[in-house]
Amino acid sequence: MKEARAFSETLGMRPNAPVDTSIRTVPQAIDRWLEICFKEGRDGRDPVTPYTHKIYSYRADIMKAYDWEKDLHELQTPDVVKFRSWLLRDYTRDQAKKVMSSFHSVVKEMALRGHVASNVASGVSVRSDSRYDKPIELPSANDIAALLAAADRLANSSNRQTARTWERYRPILYLAADSGMRPQEYVALARRNITDGGVLVDRALERGEARISVTKTPAGRRFIDLTPDVFDMVRHYADHIAVDGKYDLAFPTKSGRWLTPDHWRKRGFYTACIEAGLVVEETVDGRIVQKPKFKPYDLRHFSKRCPGPTL
Repeated sequence: MKEARAFSETLGMRPNAPVDTSIRTVPQAIDRWLEICFKEGRDGRDPVTPYTHKIYSYRADIMKAYDWEKDLHELQTPDVVKFRSWLLRDYTRDQAKKVMSSFHSVVKEMALRGHVASNVASGVSVRSDSRYDKPIELPSANDIAALLAAADRLANSSNRQTARTWERYRPILYLAADSGMRPQEYVALARRNITDGGVLVDRALERGEARISVTKTPAGRRFIDLTPDVFDMVRHYADHIAVDGKYDLAFPTKSGRWLTPDHWRKRGFYTACIEAGLVVEETVDGRIVQKPKFKPYDLRHFSKRCPGPTL
């Protein structure tokens, strides 16, 4: 689909004949795109958040650092290919892919507003995959069972501090494995949305973790059935242990605010991985160290129901 669309857009391509010549250079176009993203919202979307604006500003600086030899309306596909080669030479493949995506957005926005006649960047992209990349290893049913068993042990630890900490982390881990929710979604889960044997997902923590907002996309608003034991565990914690607060959180901190995904990943999930023996060995500064084998987001790819909790 993408290749067909790119072909149709580039078919019969001719030098751009802009309708509006108020923006002449590529850096001017990049600055205008950044302003549109933050103040107006591009292509009919909502304006970006301050956190996303900061990311876009960084990418804009990279785009403007390139030596654009031609004006905006003079650009042709080979010029964009040269820009891509520069990105791949001076930046990581992942960063090059993100900057190239933003450049696509710049040219598309300029085309919509009549500053160029067509999107000459269409069809020029950076693939994220590489034949040298290691295949992604997803958690197996046995891995999930080991993680949950580790959570059970930690929650029943003779160490009072550990047991108290895992009184909250345990239902979070069970919920993550059972539901496939994103970390940004379950840390922002509302108590009122734990109902009818499942959870209603209608909000998430924004990137930057500054506030709770709606889900990433409208399609992200959904109801997820839970296994009965997991539902009871989550419901019990939210009703009888969680502190009250204005955010109505199922898993709030002592202050009533949300648990950040970064805190959960390092203090909760990684601890469970180590307890379960789900680690890999890596050499860092000449020393062999053990690191968690998985990340919280990997649980989204686990499609089977997790086993019931050991109560």
